[in-house]
Amino acid sequence: MIKSMTGFGRCETVLNGREITVEIRSVNHRYFEFSCRTPRGYGFLDDKLKSYVNSKVSRGKVDVFVSVSASDETPSEVTVNHQLVAGYIKAMQEISETYNIENDVSVVSLSRFSDIYTVHKAAEDEEQIIADVLSAVDVALESFVKMREAEGQRLKDDILGRANTILSIVEVIEQRSPQTVKEYEQRLLERIKQTLADNDVSIDEQRVLTEVAVFADKVAVAEETVRLRSHFEQLKEFLEYEEPVGRKIDFIIQEMNREANTIGSKVQDAVLAHKVVDIKSEIEKIREQVQNIE
Repeated sequence: MIKSMTGFGRCETVLNGREITVEIRSVNHRYFEFSCRTPRGYGFLDDKLKSYVNSKVSRGKVDVFVSVSASDETPSEVTVNHQLVAGYIKAMQEISETYNIENDVSVVSLSRFSDIYTVHKAAEDEEQIIADVLSAVDVALESFVKMREAEGQRLKDDILGRANTILSIVEVIEQRSPQTVKEYEQRLLERIKQTLADNDVSIDEQRVLTEVAVFADKVAVAEETVRLRSHFEQLKEFLEYEEPVGRKIDFIIQEMNREANTIGSKVQDAVLAHKVVDIKSEIEKIREQVQNIE
């Protein structure tokens, strides 16, 4: 299925005591370009995320934002600085004796000195974090890919519509081209008759036929229109591929434009010249759309 290179996906979840948020965004790019933003201390996720996302996305500039925060249930260890506690107790005893006041030191009063405690978070399991984050990435990627597929379908419909418009114009050119040869022959005969009107000279029909044949060969566009039709058949086939085909279609568009330019250089009829302009305009619009395809 054709996919656009523009997409967005998001996932918020709680896994193994961690709140994980993942956002994936992408825009057009000639190749696969990846960047991610992870919390400090979680740099080990970067390479894993890049290879995992690249297995699902082949083209586009992809930005991934990851947030990981521990919930209140995350196990922690609290240690007491006994040397500092002893120092506080000794100081309070000294104050009591020096100023003859009651020494009512207690655990509660000591707990007010926050520097006597040190909170240690339990060591985190990197492998488990990677597994949990990739699980959230999977969910975000699912909505991300769906959005790219939906946009890809719209691109496909637009391209096919423009392709059919071009083919209808090509049909007009194919029908009109032989008529321009007949019109040239008529104009040529009229000019010859006017030139010979005052002279008693007969028209050299063989010479006229030769001139007409040369003109017909010069303005013949059958080969170009056949190749143009062939390119459109290839385009339609590529639009049905499951694999990324953006680069292949881009090449086909270049070939289409080449054939249109050749036709434009051959036609010597105002009507056909306008038709060629219409073709090139539609090809350019297709080319712009193809820049969005993965």
